[in-house]
Amino acid sequence: MQIRIGDEVIVTAGANKGRRGKVLKVDREGHRVVVEGVNRVYKHVKKSQKNPQGGRLSKESAIPMANVAMLCPKTQKPTRVGVRYLADGSKERYAKKSGASLGTLSPANPKYAKQ
Repeated sequence: MQIRIGDEVIVTAGANKGRRGKVLKVDREGHRVVVEGVNRVYKHVKKSQKNPQGGRLSKESAIPMANVAMLCPKTQKPTRVGVRYLADGSKERYAKKSGASLGTLSPANPKYAKQ
């Protein structure tokens, strides 16, 4: 599971297919993600001191992680994500289609440094 909070993704299946958005929350155990503006549902809220108006609130609901794909930062197309070690021994995520970096996962470790 290489998807993280803040990643730009596209929905590949379901009612919201083709929509793009930012990942707001990741549930690793349930294999689900919450994407900004995708799979909106209504939550009915009773009047209270916290919410004096009451009524229906629209919010994002989680979707299966298998139904989203990362967007390549270079081409803006769906891509798979790989992990590789750099010359200094740090670990990074990268887009398999273009080879563009998606950020580091761990700091440099001399054990994995290339001579």
